[in-house]
Amino acid sequence: MEYRQISDDYSVSGQISADEVATIKAAGFKSVICNRPDDEQPGQPSAAEIRKVVEAAGLSFRHIPIISGQPVTPADAEAMAKALDEIEGPVFAYCRSGARSTNLFMAAQPFRG
Repeated sequence: MEYRQISDDYSVSGQISADEVATIKAAGFKSVICNRPDDEQPGQPSAAEIRKVVEAAGLSFRHIPIISGQPVTPADAEAMAKALDEIEGPVFAYCRSGARSTNLFMAAQPFRG
């Protein structure tokens, strides 16, 4: 599994599987954010499936879905900022490619507490 570090406390990747959660935890991440809507692509694991494994591993989970090709709204950015302020880092975020998770992180910065 490849991921890209965006800041000291935040990294992104494409879609993860339940089997990769142990690797995410072993890499030192404390929280996972899913920025992908369910059913975006056939066969993709749902956020609920990933949440179950993430929380069983003792990590925090948030689901802030962003539709591919749609602009990030102020409400989306505020929801992401709230999540980042509430959960423990480092944070591992994912979507289809990592681009939405990166863009949402950047959009959330002005709203951070």
